Amino acid sequence: MAQRTVLFVLFDAVQSLDVTGPLEVFMGAEQHAPGTYRIRTASLDGAPVRTSSGLTLVPDRALGDPLDAHTLVVPGGQGTRSPDPALVGWLREHGPRAERLVSVCTGAILLAAAGLLDGRRATTHWAYCDKLARDHPDVEVDPDPIYVRDGHVATSAGVTSGIDLALALVEEDLGREVALGIARHLVVFLRRPGNQAQFSAQLAAQTAQREPLRDVQRWITEHPDADLTVESLATRASLSPRHFARAFQTETGMTPGRYVDRVRLEHARRLLEDTSDGIEEISRASGYGTPEAMRRAFVKALGAAPAEYRRRFRPAPAR
Repeated sequence: MAQRTVLFVLFDAVQSLDVTGPLEVFMGAEQHAPGTYRIRTASLDGAPVRTSSGLTLVPDRALGDPLDAHTLVVPGGQGTRSPDPALVGWLREHGPRAERLVSVCTGAILLAAAGLLDGRRATTHWAYCDKLARDHPDVEVDPDPIYVRDGHVATSAGVTSGIDLALALVEEDLGREVALGIARHLVVFLRRPGNQAQFSAQLAAQTAQREPLRDVQRWITEHPDADLTVESLATRASLSPRHFARAFQTETGMTPGRYVDRVRLEHARRLLEDTSDGIEEISRASGYGTPEAMRRAFVKALGAAPAEYRRRFRPAPAR
């Protein structure tokens, strides 16, 4: 593979981890296979920038014309809330020339402001997905995955998911073994599948205000293999099924069925990642009943069957 320049765009109030996380991945690949990547950082005028945490980053140079990068990485941070019009203008002019256009976290807001996500599917930090969809209706915003690939454009969710996306790009360029070596060095999993949810069922749903409903939430989490029909859960909450379903959705922002589906999927994922239990045993323990039912749930939610998920995500045994 010919050497590829990876250019990181810097600006004031950038999130430092959005820059350094993916940068370490690409630099690790370059150290593993010298001559693979040329890593560069640039701000509009070449001046140092101050990150949202107060760290000062000194860029290699100013953003230039023409774009001399294969992969253009646009990080996020507080500086995306009121973006510099000059930066948005530079991205609008030069972004389309990149062979691979990448955003981390709310960097997607900058790409969208430059019109580079119009007609594309994209994601960003879960807390800003609604804003991205509201401000840019031509963008198909998917709030669930940790990263999304749409043609040559790739967008990732919050902060550390930029590492997952960078590992996926390195794996695409150099193969699984190189990406695995970098992941081990950084003490992270090789990579989470891009369509893995950004957060757990417990974080995705609000905690119910009323104690009986909170008890039901805890029961679901602790007993994914139990009878979790609306009727059964309503009995546990001492409510009619209709009243329970309505109250649960009002207080948690999620229907009982969707909450149960997420908890079961999360439970099965953990067992696949952390144990050597068989697929049939995991399907029963997670409430699916049969391996085929669990396979359908995984393919629908994650785009991968349980065995493939385990292969991708379970850490390699220590040597």
